[in-house]
Amino acid sequence: MAVETTSTSRIAEAGAHPGQFDARTLLYLWISGVFVTCLLLANILGVKLFRFELNAFGSQIPIEHTVGMLTFPVTFVLTDLLNEYYGKRAARRATYVAFAMGVLAFILIMVARKAPILTGIPGTATQESFENIFGAAALMYVASMVAFLLGSLLDIFLFGFFKRLTGGKMVWLRATGSTVVSQLFDSFVITFVFFVVLQRVTGGEPASFLFVVKTALTGYVLKFVISVVLTPVIYLGRWMIRRYVGLTPLPATSSDA
Repeated sequence: MAVETTSTSRIAEAGAHPGQFDARTLLYLWISGVFVTCLLLANILGVKLFRFELNAFGSQIPIEHTVGMLTFPVTFVLTDLLNEYYGKRAARRATYVAFAMGVLAFILIMVARKAPILTGIPGTATQESFENIFGAAALMYVASMVAFLLGSLLDIFLFGFFKRLTGGKMVWLRATGSTVVSQLFDSFVITFVFFVVLQRVTGGEPASFLFVVKTALTGYVLKFVISVVLTPVIYLGRWMIRRYVGLTPLPATSSDA
């Protein structure tokens, strides 16, 4: 109580309300909030698959993946913005928080699956439909969380590496380069964990190495296209942050860049 009173007194002496945050802190909270939301939605929406033909180099390439890919790449864009303005430690902090919230969501979903169901109410799910959605996605959820954590940490490292390498110039290189490499790693991790590791743990039949490579590369094509398309979003985000918040990116020589 004494510590809380002392902290409140210091804030009051500084002329700020205890619940008031500066623009830099508010921006970090908002980006982190969107970051967590995109991750959770990517895992929840991942139970639905889609397929389309991509015309590339004169041939039709079939693209098959989950609709979770519509929100998951956004997490890499937000990671880059956090890295750009707050440094790698702040970006890692948001990653750890998102991962922890993903684990919490997984636990709550498991509890919900075990709860006794009340049927016959219009607009509510049956046990079969509820289990079909959340039960079938349990293993993929675990694989996705592992891939997210490792891929995001790699993205943060590569972003800082390219920023120092280019002296803070060529934003497109560090944004797209770090994302392209980290998502290639992410694709192989999630495919290997789901089709090999978790299948062995649960007594299933692990997939062949050729299948893992083919599936990972197919998904990566989509991630690569999305990462390139989203590159202008980094520039837009930088402009908006400078225009409306007044922040400038950390210099490449910063120890936390």
